[in-house]
Amino acid sequence: MTQVKLSTEEQNIKIAVDAAIFTVQHDELMVLLIQMKKKPFANVWALPGGLMEQEETTENAARRILKIQTGVSDVYLEQLGTFDDPKRDPFGRVISVAYFALVPSEGVKLETTDKYADVQWWSVQKLPSLAYDHSYMVQVTLERVRAKLGYTNVIWSLLPSEFTLSQLHRMYEVVLGHSLDKRNFLRKVLHLDFVVPSGNKVSGEAHRPAELYKFKQKKLQYVEVL
Repeated sequence: MTQVKLSTEEQNIKIAVDAAIFTVQHDELMVLLIQMKKKPFANVWALPGGLMEQEETTENAARRILKIQTGVSDVYLEQLGTFDDPKRDPFGRVISVAYFALVPSEGVKLETTDKYADVQWWSVQKLPSLAYDHSYMVQVTLERVRAKLGYTNVIWSLLPSEFTLSQLHRMYEVVLGHSLDKRNFLRKVLHLDFVVPSGNKVSGEAHRPAELYKFKQKKLQYVEVL
């Protein structure tokens, strides 16, 4: 069967924005998923997202989605890429511009709209089948985030404002999915000087309280951590 080609004036292409929102809870890397209502994906889980509003940029749309779903805004957000397989959406030609965000587990209040049935954190190791091409998006995000940990300070966006060096070390291990030699890792971190003592210590400990640290800056910085 001959495929009819449309002229540019006849094209009907929509732009959506999807967001892969990651956090760490109980030593597990988690991604935020919403449960859909509409067929053919009723009760299927997916990344939060939707069509752009008329006057939005893709980044503004991603920030709107992040705020609606988690209640947070001052976190690391980055454009992941464009997903444009013509068959990715059964409802028509929809191109998705995907973003990812890293959010601390503290202060997050999950909410959703009437558009969805539920919203939950899921371990990246135990994901259900996802709608659209969102399983692929999650995999691409994992690869991007893990690579970025090696040459930037973006881990700041997953940690509380003050943390111990042991917490910092463990956060890297959880996100990377493998162990790191603690002594060598901490020696390098302190040498790079992108975290500094906060002047506080862990309270309520019977033994010597651990010193608390903070990031020098909570914005993207290129540092060869790994």
